[in-house]
Formats: sequence, structure tokens, C-alpha cells
Amino acid sequence: MNKSVLIKKYSGEYEAFDVNKLINSLRRSRADEDIIQDIARKVQEQIEEGMTTKKIYQLAFKMLKRKSRVSASKYKLKKALMELGPTGFPFEKLVGKLLAHEGFSTQVGVIVQGNCVQHEVDVIAQKGNKHYMIECKYHSDQGRFCNVKIPLYIHSRFLDVEKQWKHQKGHEAKIHKGGVYTNTRFTTDAIQYGKCVGMLMTSWDYPRGNGLKDRIDKSGLHPLTALTTLTKAEKTKLLDQGIILCKELHESPKLLEKIGIDNKRHKKILEDSEKLCSVHQ
Repeated sequence: MNKSVLIKKYSGEYEAFDVNKLINSLRRSRADEDIIQDIARKVQEQIEEGMTTKKIYQLAFKMLKRKSRVSASKYKLKKALMELGPTGFPFEKLVGKLLAHEGFSTQVGVIVQGNCVQHEVDVIAQKGNKHYMIECKYHSDQGRFCNVKIPLYIHSRFLDVEKQWKHQKGHEAKIHKGGVYTNTRFTTDAIQYGKCVGMLMTSWDYPRGNGLKDRIDKSGLHPLTALTTLTKAEKTKLLDQGIILCKELHESPKLLEKIGIDNKRHKKILEDSEKLCSVHQ
């Protein structure tokens, strides 16, 4: 395909279809390169003027799922994070587990006394002299970004908490920081403000090379919503039980019985969850 075809992004803007972007996104799935190239070629043949990026993703995902369920699960990570709803609490637990994997002691959903008022904080994380207050902003819509109002509001809450923390015994030498984790993206001014006041800012792909997608891939802490072998209803039942990760399924297979999944399906589900847990450096 030599002619330029305009496709519609989630933001509503149009851009020329770039097959290399599709190839790079498929490489995240760690599928064999010949499979990736074959899917990219077939998708490219079906591209039409005005087609949405959502439709292009669906085409690629469907083809990849036929070739490898586990690769398809890795490919759908962004969508899997958006399926951690509707409350956003599972996303908070996922952030807590990521930080715990990175050596922090964590508390999720705690009431913290500030200098002026109490605050409900999504995640408190401590490691050595680091002491962090993290707020999680979950969105079920890929087109919703975190604008500058979010870090502004969270930083003002953090300052109130920090005043109280500094009065606590043993906290004099600690580095206190506030932070925002989101499963979508930040606007440019949100990042600019966060950098200016020294906040921890983490989104789907920020900081570059160390965003959520990178940290999940490196740790193997994939959300169970990525599994193609579970139905939406089954995923909801597991999330309601407080189960967030594929790893938790693999470590406690009886959870599948608990929510009424037929024994015949256990093997496929557990095989996929085990492969998703494997870490590739």
C-alpha cells in the first residue's frame, strides 16, 4: 500500500496510517517476528480511509489470538488495565503490588492524618528513607487523559500530609513525595507541573521506558483481565474476590473452582497465567 490512508485516533484526530507503529505495538506481545509481519501485512490490506485505531487493534488482536493466546494477552495489556473497573480499586491494588515487587512496603486504601484534615490515600509506600503518598487515577476510556488539575489537587493534599509526617518520630531524614499513577496518559502541562514540584508521575508510557506497560512486562505482574481464556463475567467474579493478577491464579488454582469454572478449562487458564508470569529481560 503506497497511498497514505487517514485513520481516526481515540482523541478524534486523524493521522496517516503507519504500519511501523502497528509492528512495534505487536512486538510487545513477544510473538515470533514472522507472525508479527504476517499480521501487519494482513491488517494493512484491510485498512480503509477513516478506520479507527480501535478497529485496527481489534483486527490485529483477533489474528494474534488465533496464533497465540499468551501473545494476545500481552498485546491487550492496555485494554486489560481499563477492564479493572468499574470502581478503580483493583487498579490501586495493582499499583500497590507493583511497588511491593520493587521492594516497597505498601498499604492500599488508608486514612492518613494531615496537618489540617484527614485524607483517604490510595497507596502509601515506604522503602529505606523513601516515603511516598500515591494517588491512582483509573479511567475506563482510553481517550481520557489526566490534566494539570489532577496533580495540582493531589500535591495540595500531599503538602498537608507531609507537614504531619515531618512531625513524626523517625521521619526527620525521610524523603517524602506525592505521586500520581494513571492507566492512561498525562497532558503536557500535567507532566510539566509534576516535574516542577517534584511529584512521582507514572502513566501507561511515562516515564519513557519505565511506565506501567514496561514495569508490568518486566515484573510479570499482568492483570488477570489480560487472559483470553476467561470470560468477562469470570474476570469480574475474581476481581470481586480481591484477585488481581494472573500470578495469583497460578499460585492458587483452587480460585477457579471457587467461582465455578469447569475443571476441563482449568489447564488452559493456568497454562496461560503461568506463561504470562514469566519474566523476559
